[in-house]
Amino acid sequence: MNMEAGIGSRTAADPATDGAVRRRRRLFAALAVAVLLVAGIAWLRWPRAKPVSADAPPQVTVVVPGRHRVVAEIAAVGNIAAKRDMPVGVAGEGGVVRAVLVEAGDWVRAGQTLAVIDRSVQTQQAAALAASIRLAQADAALARANLDRARALTKNGFISKADIDTRTAALEGANARVATAQAQLRQQQALIGRLDVRAPAGGLVLTRAVEAGQVVGPASQALFRVAENGTMELQARLAEADLARVHVGSPATATPVGTTVRVPGHVWQMSPVIDPTSRQGTVRILLPYNPALRPGGFAAAAIGGAQGDLPLLPESAVMSDDGGNYVYIVDGDRVVRRDIKVGDVNDQGITIKSGLAGTERVVASAGAFLNPGDKVQPRLARAAS
Repeated sequence: MNMEAGIGSRTAADPATDGAVRRRRRLFAALAVAVLLVAGIAWLRWPRAKPVSADAPPQVTVVVPGRHRVVAEIAAVGNIAAKRDMPVGVAGEGGVVRAVLVEAGDWVRAGQTLAVIDRSVQTQQAAALAASIRLAQADAALARANLDRARALTKNGFISKADIDTRTAALEGANARVATAQAQLRQQQALIGRLDVRAPAGGLVLTRAVEAGQVVGPASQALFRVAENGTMELQARLAEADLARVHVGSPATATPVGTTVRVPGHVWQMSPVIDPTSRQGTVRILLPYNPALRPGGFAAAAIGGAQGDLPLLPESAVMSDDGGNYVYIVDGDRVVRRDIKVGDVNDQGITIKSGLAGTERVVASAGAFLNPGDKVQPRLARAAS
């Protein structure tokens, strides 16, 4: 009886529990229906791509290159040197250096004294020659007085014509000795002047290789090196093909190694020959004085070549094979191969030297997947500016 009473108790409580369960089920069902309804509306309104026919031609991006003002720039490297590197040595007989008046790095003017060589012996020789002039002049004065007296006595018949001729010759000889002594003195003075080592032209002293007390002579090495006007040059070596694109007057800039200094200049001389081994020639770039330019140093150069209006394409548009470089252009709705010659490559793209007029529609990319005659759908894109 007690068991039946327990069962009867649980049965009496079941209706309330079942009602709560049914309410939860109805709530979950309503939420599921709402989610399905929202999903259905979204699916109906979501844009869907139209089916692509398997026979439709592929879309390709094309550009019209136009024509752009370009300056061909050729990169090169080379050594820095003075344009006119003038060695300065001893012009006279030499001797002991008494004073050095300049240092490497100094600026000098034409004719300025750089070093002084001892001249004590030469000075004494000049003094002796000056004395010989005075002696010759005294002899000449005596010869003239004798001639004048003889001419006066000739009127009275005391001196013969032969005596007059003798005295005239003596005067002329004395005058000649005076002139000789004067010339010898001037020569000695010139030799003394050559004992001053002077700058042949104004410019920058590059090196000094002499000290006071040193004995120097005509056979000595150069005592100084002077860069005329401080003007420098970059001696750059270019390949034969690049050399043909440069001319005298082409603008250029030089950047010494280890610096960010850009020194503007221009090509002032080109090698008339090509090295048969390296197939290179030398271009000499004139550069104004700049403290960053040191002869013997190394520098990079950017040389501006010929200018012109050329088509410009992205690198992805240009392809190559055994036949050379080429692009695909779109003629109507089909692609056509066009052989081209390329120029310089820069940040904007590749310049086209020949093969394009600039008005064609050129396939900008995906050309590797096309063949001549393929049908395409061109889509125009903006060309490089």
